Amino acid sequence: MRLNLSALLTLLATCYATSGFALSSDKEQPINVEADSVEIDHKQGVSVYKGNVTLTQGSIHLDADTLTLYSRNNDIEKAIAEGNPAHYRQRPDGKQEDIRAQSQRMEYYTGTGKLILLEGAHVWQEQNQFSGNRIEYDVERSVVNASKAKSGKERVQVIIQPKKKSSGPTAPTQP
Repeated sequence: MRLNLSALLTLLATCYATSGFALSSDKEQPINVEADSVEIDHKQGVSVYKGNVTLTQGSIHLDADTLTLYSRNNDIEKAIAEGNPAHYRQRPDGKQEDIRAQSQRMEYYTGTGKLILLEGAHVWQEQNQFSGNRIEYDVERSVVNASKAKSGKERVQVIIQPKKKSSGPTAPTQP
């Protein structure tokens, strides 16, 4: 199923700090990673954090069992978070609530600006929800692709709550 709905774009603004939906200051903040253990291979540009992993950068917060960062010249090119499930949240500019997401595996590619949520992917923004086995968000093109598992029966599900009416005075109805 291919979706290109502006209402869902804010729902899937769960991508890393390059997102226009994140707090403007997030990408300027330092990245802090905590874990039970870390293995850093500078030559290969791979860092593997294991056990109770927490990544924060501004309003971004990620919890995972394992986080693998791939970098070149000290720039992160790809991040893969795995958990049971991995959890993500981020505060968009001008919003009072965080966007939240969870899936067994989250992959973010900085070069293409794509975020891929795999296996039990679920995204919440306010009261709206979006779920499927695979959710892919292309930041550059503002396109969301979601699909069910090829062998599974679980379909993509989108729940969009109606806009609340203002509580101001209403015009009288005519008989």
